[in-house]
Amino acid sequence: MLDMITIFVVFVAGISLLVGGIGVMTIMLVSVTERTREIGIRKALGAKTGSIMFQFLCESAIITLIAGIIGILIGYFGAVGVGKLIGFNAMVSASTILGASLFSSAVGIFFGIYPARHAAKLSPIEALRHE
Repeated sequence: MLDMITIFVVFVAGISLLVGGIGVMTIMLVSVTERTREIGIRKALGAKTGSIMFQFLCESAIITLIAGIIGILIGYFGAVGVGKLIGFNAMVSASTILGASLFSSAVGIFFGIYPARHAAKLSPIEALRHE
């Protein structure tokens, strides 16, 4: 029974990560659109494509890391609360928390690649002309 519940939770978590990743990608694309002039100025002053990509990838990784930490806290306290109600002892290892944090950042980096490349490929002239 516990294995079936674990499989179900993993399935739901996978769908949540996919939806969350698409949300992060959308947010980052909006950020790129809003900051087009800033990107154009940076490129006109000599910023390399890699540095602009790095900036946007760091932003997406930090966003998802913060969201992952919030999710870990909610999950932990939810597990402890439900465990007390049904007489279970909820145990979460430090390696699980570290793994979940790293995985949430990895999801942010994966889904942030497209917006970061989009930002890095902008032409400085077109970016500065953008209103």
